[in-house]
Amino acid sequence: MLGGMSDQAVIDLIPHRPPFLFVDEIVSESAEGLVARRAWRAEEDFYRGHYPGAPITPGVLLCEAVFQAGALFMARQARAAGAKPGGGGGVPLLAKISEVRFRNPVYPGDTILIEVKRKEVIAGFTMMSGAVKKADGTRVMSVDFSVAWKTPEKPEAPKAEIQQPNHQSI
Repeated sequence: MLGGMSDQAVIDLIPHRPPFLFVDEIVSESAEGLVARRAWRAEEDFYRGHYPGAPITPGVLLCEAVFQAGALFMARQARAAGAKPGGGGGVPLLAKISEVRFRNPVYPGDTILIEVKRKEVIAGFTMMSGAVKKADGTRVMSVDFSVAWKTPEKPEAPKAEIQQPNHQSI
């Protein structure tokens, strides 16, 4: 159901979950990219501290919305090819972020359109560009990034040395 793919469809495609899910729906897609939508709600907790009395959406969360739209594009492409993202396991991991430009703030109550486009795929890394605009067309930000869909390898925790208490008498 493109042209308004629901938030449940978004949840079915990528591993992100509230309160760290910043895409509400997929609006459209093509072989080279995807457009998604997000409405920023005034009751979201981060607005209490960014900034009290003058809330704006943190730039890092706008970037994250773009990265999540990129993950949605990768997942949709994998499904269209009859596969699962990352071969059926893993999560989308950022490998590089560059050329980030912020132009206008996003306020509580604003709705944004997030557009991502695939630039190229090399050795398991998908290079993409992303842009955010407000619903009225006002440019908000742009970013280039690359993503690999992988299973993160958690390093083994070093074994803690057990220290015996020193029971010396004085």
